[in-house]
Amino acid sequence: MPAPPSRQRVRESFDRAAASYDDAAVLQRQVCESLLAGFTSSPEPTRILDAGCGTGYGARLLRKRWPDATITAVDFAPAMLARARQEADLCLAADIEALPCQTDGYTTWWSNLTVQWCAVDPVFREAWRVLQPGGQLALSTLGPGTFDELRTAFSGIDRYRHTLTFSEPATIEAALAGAGFCEIHLHRETISLHYPDLKTLLRAVKDIGAHSVGEGARSGLLGRAAWQRVQIAYEAHRTAAGLPARYDVLLAYARK
Repeated sequence: MPAPPSRQRVRESFDRAAASYDDAAVLQRQVCESLLAGFTSSPEPTRILDAGCGTGYGARLLRKRWPDATITAVDFAPAMLARARQEADLCLAADIEALPCQTDGYTTWWSNLTVQWCAVDPVFREAWRVLQPGGQLALSTLGPGTFDELRTAFSGIDRYRHTLTFSEPATIEAALAGAGFCEIHLHRETISLHYPDLKTLLRAVKDIGAHSVGEGARSGLLGRAAWQRVQIAYEAHRTAAGLPARYDVLLAYARK
């Protein structure tokens, strides 16, 4: 499997995207709301860790549902974290693969569309460590069907990597179990967003900082003829709503 993007490169991408993120993060908000709707917490959370908080949309929803809970927001992109400060009780600039948090300190570990940028084993080990016994995990990430149309359109153009390699549901479940979690439940759904043309679609991806793909990426721009071929190939997927960007969404819940 190709190596993921470097942590520094991902951090820089999201720092640059902080100003445009909220306007572009349509998928992130929709998935966040689905993750919360499927989260049955018993007992109610009192200390929540929002892992990879971005600009704080998830913290805002969590606060609305559990107004008495203490929320700690964590993100390794300072520009993102600065925008989340008004939504959380405490903000930590940190990597969720190595949290600067006390063991058994939280009732709930929450993460919306962040895990796909990480190595899942250390993330889940850290989640298990910081949760108190009986604490609950709720996360969303992306599965292997994400950006299928984009991969197909580029497949006849070059051998470079144009999307991340996303985890299979079985991989997420096994990693959670390996970290020590039980009562693991996974839900899978497909969300498609539509755009008038391919350039607008790719700009929307870039505006949320989600364009670093790691090892094997093209280092230069496509030539004009190759770009036209990609556009023609992607047009085969056009619907009445426009050109689709398909997301294979995985929601996971578990208990320590």
